[in-house]
Amino acid sequence: MEADGGEVIRSFLEYMRFERDASPNTVMAYGNDLASWKRFCDETGQKLYPIGAGAVSRYIARLAAEGMSASTRNRKAAALASFAKFLAYDGRTDSAARIPIPRKGKKLPEVMTEGEVNRLIETGPDDRAADGRDRTMIEMAYDCGLRASELVSIKLSDINESGGVLYVKGKGRKERVLPYVGALREKVGKYISEIRPGLCASPDVSGGYLFLSRNGRQMNRQDLWNIMRKRGSRAGIAKNRLHPHVLRHSFATHLQRRGMDLRTLQELLGHSTIATTEKYAHLDTELRDLYDNFHPRAGDDRDG
Repeated sequence: MEADGGEVIRSFLEYMRFERDASPNTVMAYGNDLASWKRFCDETGQKLYPIGAGAVSRYIARLAAEGMSASTRNRKAAALASFAKFLAYDGRTDSAARIPIPRKGKKLPEVMTEGEVNRLIETGPDDRAADGRDRTMIEMAYDCGLRASELVSIKLSDINESGGVLYVKGKGRKERVLPYVGALREKVGKYISEIRPGLCASPDVSGGYLFLSRNGRQMNRQDLWNIMRKRGSRAGIAKNRLHPHVLRHSFATHLQRRGMDLRTLQELLGHSTIATTEKYAHLDTELRDLYDNFHPRAGDDRDG
C-alpha cells in the first residue's frame, strides 16, 4: 500500500467510473468521502484499510460530534462500504468488511396539493411574456412529471405534434416518451406561436430550446427555481414546497391517488426500479387538501 493511500483511492475511483459506470458527480462525491476517511485515519493512527467496524463507528461518532447531518454521515458510511467491497474485489483484503451504516428515518418527499399547483400557475407577474412562459414551464413540469434538468433541456425538435408525444432525455441520457395531448398541447402551442418568437433573438443563440430567457438563451434549473419561489410567494405556498422537484413528486402522488398503477407511473417518471416509485403509494396529502378546500385563496382543484 502506498504510504499516503492515494494509489488505492485512485484505483477505487477509476473502478467506480469505468467498471461500475458511476457518473462524474458520484465519483467526485466518493473521492470527497474517502478523503474525509483518510484524514480521520491520519489523525488517529488508524490504517486506511483493512477497514474495521470499530474504527468506522468512532469515525461516524466524530462526524456527529462535529455537527454533520445524519444523511451526510449515512452517505459517508455507504461510501466506505463500497470501498470495502472494492478492496475485497481487488484482492487487497480477504473479505469485504461489514460497515455499520447509521439508520435514518424514512423521509417522504414534499408534495403540493392540486389547489397549490393551481395557485402557482395562476399567480404570476403582470409581464405578459414572462408570465406566459413561466406558466407554461410550470404546467409542463407538473403535467409530465419532469425533472428540472429535463424540462430546460427540451428542444422544439423533441415535440412530435402529429404523434402527440414528447421525447425526454432523463438520467443517464435515457430517453422516454410521454403523452403530449389535450390542454398541455394547446398551451405549449400557444407559447410557441405567440410568446417564444419575442424571446428568440436568433436561432443560433436559442439552440432550438423550447424555453428561453429574455436574452434568447436556454433557461436553466436556477431560473426555474427562481420562478417557483417568486410565484409561490405570491400564492402563499410554504417555501419548503417551492422547488422544481416538488412538482414531479406532486405529479406522481396525484396520479397514484387517482388510481394509476405503479408500473405505468414508473414508466412516466423514468424510474429504473419499481421500488423508487413505490414511495408514492404511502404519501398522504389529505390534510393539505382540506386546507385548500377552506382557504380563501385556494381556488378550485385542477383536473389531473
